[in-house]
Amino acid sequence: MPASSRIKILAVTPYFPVSATSYKGNSALHTLRWLKRSAEVEVICPITRYPKWLAPNAYHDVPDLTYQHPEFPTTYFEYPALPVLTRPINGFVCAHYLLPYVRAAKADVILNYWLYPEGFSAVRAGHKLGIPVVVGAIGSDVRTRTDRWTIHFVRETMKQADAVITVSEDLRQLAIGMGAPPEKTTSILNGCDTSVFFPGDRDEARCAVGFEGDGELILYAGNLIASKGLGELMDAFLGLLATRPQARLAIIGQGEYGETIKSRAALAGAQDRVLLLGRRKADGVAVWMRAADVFCLPSYSEGCPNVVVEALSTGRPVVATRVGGIPELVDERVGILIPPRDAAALAEALDTALGRPWDRNQIASACRRSWEEVADKTFAVCRGVLRHG
Repeated sequence: MPASSRIKILAVTPYFPVSATSYKGNSALHTLRWLKRSAEVEVICPITRYPKWLAPNAYHDVPDLTYQHPEFPTTYFEYPALPVLTRPINGFVCAHYLLPYVRAAKADVILNYWLYPEGFSAVRAGHKLGIPVVVGAIGSDVRTRTDRWTIHFVRETMKQADAVITVSEDLRQLAIGMGAPPEKTTSILNGCDTSVFFPGDRDEARCAVGFEGDGELILYAGNLIASKGLGELMDAFLGLLATRPQARLAIIGQGEYGETIKSRAALAGAQDRVLLLGRRKADGVAVWMRAADVFCLPSYSEGCPNVVVEALSTGRPVVATRVGGIPELVDERVGILIPPRDAAALAEALDTALGRPWDRNQIASACRRSWEEVADKTFAVCRGVLRHG
Protein backbone atom coordinates (compact mmCIF):
# COMPACT_ATOMS: atom_id res chain seq x y z
CA MET A 1 0.00 0.00 0.00
CA PRO A 2 1.46 3.44 -0.90
CA ALA A 3 2.64 5.47 2.07
CA SER A 4 0.23 8.27 1.17
CA SER A 5 -2.87 6.04 1.17
CA ARG A 6 -5.42 6.64 3.90
CA ILE A 7 -5.92 3.30 5.59
CA LYS A 8 -9.12 2.02 7.16
CA ILE A 9 -8.95 0.89 10.77
CA LEU A 10 -11.76 -1.28 12.11
CA ALA A 11 -12.02 -1.07 15.90
CA VAL A 12 -13.50 -4.25 17.40
CA THR A 13 -14.15 -3.71 21.08
CA PRO A 14 -16.79 -3.94 23.83
CA TYR A 15 -14.87 -1.14 25.56
CA PHE A 16 -16.83 1.63 23.85
CA PRO A 17 -19.88 3.80 24.59
CA VAL A 18 -23.27 2.09 24.24
CA SER A 19 -26.71 3.65 24.48
CA ALA A 20 -27.12 2.92 28.21
CA THR A 21 -23.55 3.82 29.26
CA SER A 22 -22.23 6.68 27.14
CA TYR A 23 -19.20 7.07 29.44
CA LYS A 24 -17.88 3.55 28.76
CA GLY A 25 -14.51 3.06 27.04
CA ASN A 26 -13.10 6.52 27.62
CA SER A 27 -9.51 5.77 26.58
CA ALA A 28 -10.53 3.87 23.44
CA LEU A 29 -12.95 6.61 22.43
CA HIS A 30 -10.37 9.38 22.76
CA THR A 31 -7.73 7.40 20.87
CA LEU A 32 -10.11 6.58 18.02
CA ARG A 33 -11.27 10.20 17.88
CA TRP A 34 -7.72 11.36 17.18
CA LEU A 35 -6.99 8.43 14.87
CA LYS A 36 -9.59 9.87 12.50
CA ARG A 37 -7.03 12.51 11.50
CA SER A 38 -4.83 9.82 9.97
CA ALA A 39 -7.20 7.00 9.02
CA GLU A 40 -10.77 6.10 8.25
CA VAL A 41 -12.22 4.59 11.44
CA GLU A 42 -15.21 2.30 11.88
CA VAL A 43 -16.30 0.60 15.12
CA ILE A 44 -17.85 -2.81 15.79
CA CYS A 45 -18.98 -3.33 19.38
CA PRO A 46 -19.80 -6.93 20.39
CA ILE A 47 -22.18 -7.25 23.36
CA THR A 48 -22.55 -10.41 25.42
CA ARG A 49 -26.18 -11.59 25.65
CA TYR A 50 -27.08 -13.72 28.67
CA PRO A 51 -30.51 -15.25 29.31
CA LYS A 52 -32.52 -12.84 31.45
CA TRP A 53 -32.83 -15.20 34.39
CA LEU A 54 -29.06 -15.83 34.46
CA ALA A 55 -27.71 -12.40 33.57
CA PRO A 56 -25.25 -10.85 36.06
CA ASN A 57 -26.38 -7.48 37.42
CA ALA A 58 -24.08 -5.57 35.08
CA TYR A 59 -25.88 -7.07 32.06
CA HIS A 60 -29.50 -6.36 33.00
CA ASP A 61 -29.81 -3.27 30.77
CA VAL A 62 -31.06 -4.14 27.30
CA PRO A 63 -28.75 -2.46 24.76
CA ASP A 64 -30.11 -0.48 21.83
CA LEU A 65 -28.45 -2.20 18.87
CA THR A 66 -29.60 0.58 16.54
CA TYR A 67 -27.65 3.21 18.50
CA GLN A 68 -25.10 5.12 16.43
CA HIS A 69 -22.20 6.91 18.05
CA PRO A 70 -22.20 10.46 16.66
CA GLU A 71 -18.52 10.38 15.70
CA PHE A 72 -18.08 6.98 14.04
CA PRO A 73 -19.90 4.50 11.82
CA THR A 74 -20.82 1.99 14.53
CA THR A 75 -22.26 -1.52 14.54
CA TYR A 76 -23.50 -3.17 17.74
CA PHE A 77 -24.31 -6.87 17.77
CA GLU A 78 -25.05 -9.46 20.43
CA TYR A 79 -23.62 -12.94 20.80
CA PRO A 80 -25.08 -15.55 23.20
CA ALA A 81 -23.34 -16.76 26.34
CA LEU A 82 -23.99 -18.35 29.72
CA PRO A 83 -22.23 -17.14 32.89
CA VAL A 84 -19.07 -19.23 33.52
CA LEU A 85 -20.33 -22.28 31.56
CA THR A 86 -19.58 -20.98 28.05
CA ARG A 87 -16.39 -19.14 28.95
CA PRO A 88 -14.17 -21.66 27.07
CA ILE A 89 -16.11 -21.13 23.82
CA ASN A 90 -17.14 -17.47 24.07
CA GLY A 91 -14.29 -16.37 21.81
CA PHE A 92 -15.27 -18.85 19.10
CA VAL A 93 -18.95 -17.91 19.32
CA CYS A 94 -18.15 -14.21 19.19
CA ALA A 95 -15.89 -14.80 16.16
CA HIS A 96 -18.71 -16.61 14.34
CA TYR A 97 -21.04 -13.62 14.80
CA LEU A 98 -18.28 -11.09 14.14
CA LEU A 99 -16.97 -12.51 10.86
CA PRO A 100 -19.65 -11.17 8.46
CA TYR A 101 -19.36 -7.68 9.92
CA VAL A 102 -15.59 -7.69 9.47
CA ARG A 103 -15.94 -8.99 5.93
CA ALA A 104 -18.40 -6.22 5.06
CA ALA A 105 -16.21 -3.48 6.57
CA LYS A 106 -13.32 -4.12 4.12
CA ALA A 107 -10.76 -2.75 6.57
CA ASP A 108 -6.98 -2.68 6.22
CA VAL A 109 -6.27 -3.22 9.94
CA ILE A 110 -8.30 -4.42 12.91
CA LEU A 111 -7.64 -2.65 16.22
CA ASN A 112 -9.00 -4.31 19.34
CA TYR A 113 -9.40 -3.26 22.98
CA TRP A 114 -10.20 -6.01 25.53
CA LEU A 115 -8.43 -9.30 24.92
CA TYR A 116 -10.97 -12.03 25.67
CA PRO A 117 -13.32 -12.97 24.24
CA GLU A 118 -13.50 -10.05 21.80
CA GLY A 119 -9.77 -9.77 21.06
CA PHE A 120 -9.55 -13.50 20.47
CA SER A 121 -12.52 -13.31 18.09
CA ALA A 122 -10.98 -10.34 16.26
CA VAL A 123 -7.75 -12.28 15.71
CA ARG A 124 -9.66 -15.30 14.38
CA ALA A 125 -11.80 -13.22 12.04
CA GLY A 126 -8.89 -11.10 10.87
CA HIS A 127 -6.63 -14.02 10.09
CA LYS A 128 -9.43 -15.83 8.27
CA LEU A 129 -9.86 -12.79 6.01
CA GLY A 130 -6.16 -11.92 5.71
CA ILE A 131 -6.44 -8.71 7.76
CA PRO A 132 -3.70 -7.92 10.32
CA VAL A 133 -4.88 -7.47 13.90
CA VAL A 134 -3.51 -5.20 16.64
CA VAL A 135 -4.83 -6.05 20.11
CA GLY A 136 -4.80 -3.64 23.03
CA ALA A 137 -4.50 -4.73 26.67
CA ILE A 138 -6.00 -2.10 29.00
CA GLY A 139 -5.06 -3.75 32.31
CA SER A 140 -8.03 -5.48 33.91
CA ASP A 141 -8.45 -7.73 30.86
CA VAL A 142 -5.06 -9.23 31.78
CA ARG A 143 -4.63 -8.72 35.52
CA THR A 144 -8.04 -9.69 36.88
CA ARG A 145 -8.58 -12.79 34.74
CA THR A 146 -8.23 -15.76 37.08
CA ASP A 147 -9.96 -18.78 35.53
CA ARG A 148 -7.72 -21.08 33.48
CA TRP A 149 -9.75 -20.86 30.28
CA THR A 150 -9.66 -17.07 30.11
CA ILE A 151 -5.96 -17.01 30.96
CA HIS A 152 -5.29 -19.57 28.22
CA PHE A 153 -7.18 -17.59 25.57
CA VAL A 154 -5.69 -14.27 26.65
CA ARG A 155 -2.27 -15.84 26.10
CA GLU A 156 -3.30 -17.20 22.70
CA THR A 157 -4.74 -13.86 21.66
CA MET A 158 -1.48 -12.05 22.37
CA LYS A 159 0.64 -14.77 20.76
CA GLN A 160 -1.38 -14.84 17.55
CA ALA A 161 -2.00 -11.11 17.10
CA ASP A 162 0.17 -9.21 14.64
CA ALA A 163 0.94 -6.63 17.33
CA VAL A 164 0.10 -6.01 20.99
CA ILE A 165 -0.33 -2.61 22.63
CA THR A 166 -0.32 -2.23 26.43
CA VAL A 167 -1.12 0.88 28.46
CA SER A 168 2.07 0.69 30.55
CA GLU A 169 5.54 -0.82 30.48
CA ASP A 170 4.61 -2.83 33.58
CA LEU A 171 1.72 -4.38 31.66
CA ARG A 172 3.98 -4.92 28.65
CA GLN A 173 6.35 -7.01 30.75
CA LEU A 174 3.40 -9.00 32.12
CA ALA A 175 2.13 -9.59 28.57
CA ILE A 176 5.56 -10.77 27.44
CA GLY A 177 5.69 -13.11 30.42
CA MET A 178 2.40 -14.57 29.23
CA GLY A 179 3.73 -15.22 25.73
CA ALA A 180 3.36 -11.97 23.79
CA PRO A 181 6.35 -11.65 21.39
CA PRO A 182 8.59 -8.86 22.78
CA GLU A 183 9.35 -7.46 19.33
CA LYS A 184 5.63 -7.12 18.60
CA THR A 185 4.61 -5.63 21.95
CA THR A 186 4.56 -1.86 22.53
CA SER A 187 3.60 0.18 25.58
CA ILE A 188 1.64 3.38 24.94
CA LEU A 189 0.63 5.17 28.13
CA ASN A 190 -2.82 6.73 28.31
CA GLY A 191 -3.31 10.46 27.82
CA CYS A 192 -5.96 13.00 28.69
CA ASP A 193 -7.90 15.81 27.09
CA THR A 194 -5.56 18.72 27.80
CA SER A 195 -8.22 21.21 26.69
CA VAL A 196 -10.27 20.10 29.73
CA PHE A 197 -7.64 19.02 32.26
CA PHE A 198 -5.30 21.96 32.80
CA PRO A 199 -3.99 23.90 35.84
CA GLY A 200 -6.09 26.62 37.40
CA ASP A 201 -6.61 28.67 40.53
CA ARG A 202 -7.79 26.55 43.46
CA ASP A 203 -10.00 29.22 45.01
CA GLU A 204 -11.74 29.98 41.72
CA ALA A 205 -12.41 26.28 41.22
CA ARG A 206 -13.79 25.96 44.76
CA CYS A 207 -16.12 28.84 44.11
CA ALA A 208 -17.25 27.22 40.84
CA VAL A 209 -18.18 23.93 42.56
CA GLY A 210 -19.72 25.61 45.60
CA PHE A 211 -17.12 24.27 48.04
CA GLU A 212 -17.31 26.33 51.23
CA GLY A 213 -14.57 26.73 53.81
CA ASP A 214 -10.79 26.81 53.81
CA GLY A 215 -10.18 23.21 54.84
CA GLU A 216 -8.06 20.73 52.97
CA LEU A 217 -9.78 18.83 50.15
CA ILE A 218 -8.85 15.29 49.11
CA LEU A 219 -10.42 14.01 45.89
CA TYR A 220 -11.10 10.49 44.59
CA ALA A 221 -12.67 9.81 41.18
CA GLY A 222 -13.49 6.39 39.77
CA ASN A 223 -15.74 3.39 40.22
CA LEU A 224 -17.00 2.92 43.77
CA ILE A 225 -15.84 -0.65 44.31
CA ALA A 226 -13.79 -2.20 47.11
CA SER A 227 -10.81 -3.05 44.86
CA LYS A 228 -10.17 0.66 44.35
CA GLY A 229 -8.99 0.75 47.97
CA LEU A 230 -11.95 2.79 49.20
CA GLY A 231 -12.05 0.94 52.52
CA GLU A 232 -8.47 1.98 53.20
CA LEU A 233 -9.22 5.50 52.00
CA MET A 234 -12.08 5.81 54.50
CA ASP A 235 -9.88 4.41 57.29
CA ALA A 236 -7.12 6.87 56.44
CA PHE A 237 -9.40 9.87 56.05
CA LEU A 238 -11.39 9.29 59.25
CA GLY A 239 -8.12 8.92 61.15
CA LEU A 240 -6.78 12.09 59.53
CA LEU A 241 -9.67 14.13 60.91
CA ALA A 242 -8.10 13.91 64.38
CA THR A 243 -5.31 16.27 63.30
CA ARG A 244 -7.00 17.95 60.32
CA PRO A 245 -10.60 18.43 61.49
CA GLN A 246 -11.47 20.79 58.62
CA ALA A 247 -10.42 18.31 55.91
CA ARG A 248 -12.99 16.93 53.50
CA LEU A 249 -13.02 13.97 51.18
CA ALA A 250 -14.85 14.40 47.85
CA ILE A 251 -15.72 11.23 45.97
CA ILE A 252 -16.77 11.25 42.30
CA GLY A 253 -18.26 8.09 40.82
CA GLN A 254 -20.92 5.44 41.22
CA GLY A 255 -20.91 1.86 42.39
CA GLU A 256 -21.90 -0.64 45.02
CA TYR A 257 -19.41 0.67 47.61
CA GLY A 258 -21.12 4.05 47.77
CA GLU A 259 -23.58 2.88 50.44
CA THR A 260 -20.73 1.58 52.58
CA ILE A 261 -18.98 4.93 52.35
CA LYS A 262 -22.16 6.75 53.32
CA SER A 263 -22.84 4.49 56.31
CA ARG A 264 -19.23 4.63 57.55
CA ALA A 265 -19.19 8.42 57.36
CA ALA A 266 -22.49 8.60 59.27
CA LEU A 267 -21.31 6.14 61.92
CA ALA A 268 -18.19 8.25 62.49
CA GLY A 269 -20.24 11.47 62.64
CA ALA A 270 -18.35 12.71 59.58
CA GLN A 271 -21.16 12.86 57.04
CA ASP A 272 -20.47 16.57 56.49
CA ARG A 273 -16.81 15.77 55.84
CA VAL A 274 -17.41 13.16 53.09
CA LEU A 275 -18.97 14.45 49.87
CA LEU A 276 -20.48 11.81 47.58
CA LEU A 277 -20.80 13.64 44.26
CA GLY A 278 -22.01 10.87 41.95
CA ARG A 279 -20.87 10.58 38.36
CA ARG A 280 -19.62 13.77 36.67
CA LYS A 281 -18.73 14.65 33.11
CA ALA A 282 -15.09 15.31 32.28
CA ASP A 283 -15.29 19.08 32.66
CA GLY A 284 -16.96 18.65 36.05
CA VAL A 285 -14.24 16.26 37.21
CA ALA A 286 -11.57 18.71 36.03
CA VAL A 287 -13.02 21.58 38.09
CA TRP A 288 -13.10 19.40 41.22
CA MET A 289 -9.48 18.42 40.57
CA ARG A 290 -8.49 22.06 40.41
CA ALA A 291 -10.45 22.66 43.63
CA ALA A 292 -8.63 19.84 45.44
CA ASP A 293 -5.35 19.91 47.34
CA VAL A 294 -4.53 16.25 46.69
CA PHE A 295 -5.87 13.54 44.41
CA CYS A 296 -5.92 9.99 45.82
CA LEU A 297 -6.16 6.61 44.06
CA PRO A 298 -5.45 3.71 46.48
CA SER A 299 -6.30 0.86 44.05
CA TYR A 300 -5.21 -2.73 44.48
CA SER A 301 -4.61 -3.10 40.73
CA GLU A 302 -4.40 -0.73 37.75
CA GLY A 303 -3.24 -0.56 34.16
CA CYS A 304 -2.55 3.07 33.32
CA PRO A 305 -5.34 4.99 35.09
CA ASN A 306 -6.56 7.96 33.03
CA VAL A 307 -7.64 9.70 36.19
CA VAL A 308 -4.04 9.96 37.45
CA VAL A 309 -2.91 11.51 34.15
CA GLU A 310 -5.85 13.92 34.40
CA ALA A 311 -5.10 14.92 37.99
CA LEU A 312 -1.44 15.55 37.21
CA SER A 313 -2.40 17.60 34.15
CA THR A 314 -4.41 19.90 36.42
CA GLY A 315 -1.30 20.36 38.57
CA ARG A 316 -2.58 18.38 41.54
CA PRO A 317 -0.25 16.06 43.49
CA VAL A 318 -1.25 12.41 43.57
CA VAL A 319 -1.17 9.96 46.47
CA ALA A 320 -1.57 6.48 44.99
CA THR A 321 -0.60 2.86 45.37
CA ARG A 322 2.51 1.45 43.77
CA VAL A 323 0.68 -0.85 41.36
CA GLY A 324 0.50 -1.37 37.59
CA GLY A 325 1.56 1.60 35.52
CA ILE A 326 1.12 4.19 38.28
CA PRO A 327 4.89 4.34 39.10
CA GLU A 328 5.47 5.26 35.44
CA LEU A 329 3.36 8.36 36.01
CA VAL A 330 4.08 9.35 39.63
CA ASP A 331 7.46 10.08 41.21
CA GLU A 332 8.54 12.21 44.18
CA ARG A 333 8.23 15.42 42.12
CA VAL A 334 4.51 14.97 41.58
CA GLY A 335 3.20 12.74 44.36
CA ILE A 336 3.68 9.97 46.90
CA LEU A 337 3.40 6.21 46.30
CA ILE A 338 2.46 3.68 48.95
CA PRO A 339 1.84 -0.09 49.12
CA PRO A 340 -1.72 -1.24 48.44
CA ARG A 341 -4.04 -2.29 51.30
CA ASP A 342 -2.13 -0.19 53.88
CA ALA A 343 -4.43 2.37 55.52
CA ALA A 344 -1.75 3.59 57.93
CA ALA A 345 0.70 4.33 55.10
CA LEU A 346 -2.10 6.02 53.17
CA ALA A 347 -2.99 8.27 56.11
CA GLU A 348 0.65 9.27 56.57
CA ALA A 349 1.08 9.96 52.83
CA LEU A 350 -2.06 12.09 52.69
CA ASP A 351 -0.96 14.09 55.73
CA THR A 352 2.50 14.62 54.19
CA ALA A 353 1.03 15.61 50.81
CA LEU A 354 -1.37 18.10 52.40
CA GLY A 355 1.49 19.72 54.31
CA ARG A 356 3.96 19.95 51.44
CA PRO A 357 4.29 23.09 49.25
CA TRP A 358 3.95 21.55 45.77
CA ASP A 359 4.98 23.28 42.56
CA ARG A 360 1.72 22.83 40.65
CA ASN A 361 3.13 24.08 37.34
CA GLN A 362 5.95 21.54 37.60
CA ILE A 363 3.41 18.78 38.27
CA ALA A 364 1.33 19.77 35.24
CA SER A 365 4.33 20.03 32.90
CA ALA A 366 5.69 16.64 34.06
CA CYS A 367 2.67 14.76 32.71
CA ARG A 368 1.04 16.58 29.80
CA ARG A 369 0.19 13.51 27.71
CA SER A 370 -2.44 14.25 25.09
CA TRP A 371 -4.69 11.73 23.35
CA GLU A 372 -3.25 13.06 20.10
CA GLU A 373 0.14 11.60 21.08
CA VAL A 374 -1.49 8.30 22.02
CA ALA A 375 -3.29 8.15 18.66
CA ASP A 376 -0.12 8.95 16.72
CA LYS A 377 1.76 6.10 18.39
CA THR A 378 -1.19 3.75 17.90
CA PHE A 379 -1.36 4.67 14.22
CA ALA A 380 2.36 3.93 13.86
CA VAL A 381 1.76 0.41 15.21
CA CYS A 382 -1.15 -0.10 12.78
CA ARG A 383 0.97 1.09 9.85
CA GLY A 384 3.74 -1.21 11.03
CA VAL A 385 1.67 -4.38 10.77
CA LEU A 386 0.70 -3.42 7.22
CA ARG A 387 4.34 -2.99 6.20
CA HIS A 388 5.31 -6.32 7.70
CA GLY A 389 2.18 -8.24 6.82
